[in-house]
Amino acid sequence: MSLTYEDAGVNISEGERFVKLIKPTVKATFRPEVLTDIGSFGAMFSFNSSNYKSPVLVSSTDGVGTKLRIAFMMDRHDTVGIDLVAMNVNDIIVQGAEPLFFLDYFATSNLDAKKAAEVIKGIAAGCKEAGCALIGGETAEMPSFYADGEYDLAGFVVGVVDNDKIIDGTAIRIGDKIIGLASSGLHSNGYSLARKVFFEILGKGIDDNVGELGKTVGEALIEPTLIYVRAVKNILKEFQVNGIAHITGGGFHENIKRIIPNSCSAKLDLAGFEVPALFRYIKDAGKISGHEMLRTFNCGIGMILIVPDGDVEDVIHRAKAFDNDAYLIGEIVEKEGGDTVIIENVNWG
Repeated sequence: MSLTYEDAGVNISEGERFVKLIKPTVKATFRPEVLTDIGSFGAMFSFNSSNYKSPVLVSSTDGVGTKLRIAFMMDRHDTVGIDLVAMNVNDIIVQGAEPLFFLDYFATSNLDAKKAAEVIKGIAAGCKEAGCALIGGETAEMPSFYADGEYDLAGFVVGVVDNDKIIDGTAIRIGDKIIGLASSGLHSNGYSLARKVFFEILGKGIDDNVGELGKTVGEALIEPTLIYVRAVKNILKEFQVNGIAHITGGGFHENIKRIIPNSCSAKLDLAGFEVPALFRYIKDAGKISGHEMLRTFNCGIGMILIVPDGDVEDVIHRAKAFDNDAYLIGEIVEKEGGDTVIIENVNWG
């Protein structure tokens, strides 16, 4: 009997079944500019530069990190794809770029077409929410490379912004106000620490109820990352926004300072914003300092906008119209000393 690829652990037939399963889901994300169907060697997107004076392409690539471990433990795979899209599109909208198209990389030891299709379902949902097309990807079946039943994800997005509308923080001025857009939970950062608290320190299981949170450990940790594209795009059409920061790995300190001019500091006063229960629970259970929390997690604020003083109320109102809770959390001040980000009066409840 001759040896086959399946004998070595790679099931070509399962791969073909996977493509058939995801084809309708993926095609539902297509924008008019998409020229190729699923299965082409390369995906083609007809970019209409006439819609822009001086178009600049903006790209980002990212993954989901150890949040995938939560999906494995719950055997729930329809939401991590949303996280994957969110981590990428949220990174380019901060520069004012509209997401155009998205590609994914899915790698596993042995392909389970049904499970993989659930992941793609989430990616497609995220793309539709962000208004970008899922135009291609790679599915890699790598026997013995990953643990059985597990997989890894990576994503890549391309967007566009007019050169004169790029947001890079250079327009930030002393007196500007800082608005925080609420997060939906941990989003996709800090999971190694969160898992240590829940599963090692507290010894909890994924299905254990946490009374203080009103849900199970898994439900609290699997909550998908918010996609801010629609709200931010709408705000940018109507209001001047001088700086935007996506609060991801590195928390408040590392992400906000990336956009603040050298002559300024971002002074945050969080007295009026109560840190959500999930973060307070992790802080108390893990005996984690406030400083460590703020440099590891988003602590309830997933995106910040820096706007002129006179537009604060209108911008907050507009964000809420897109179901994004928004709060005035600080201002830009003249820099004194070496601190670019100053955080005061954190309301830990």
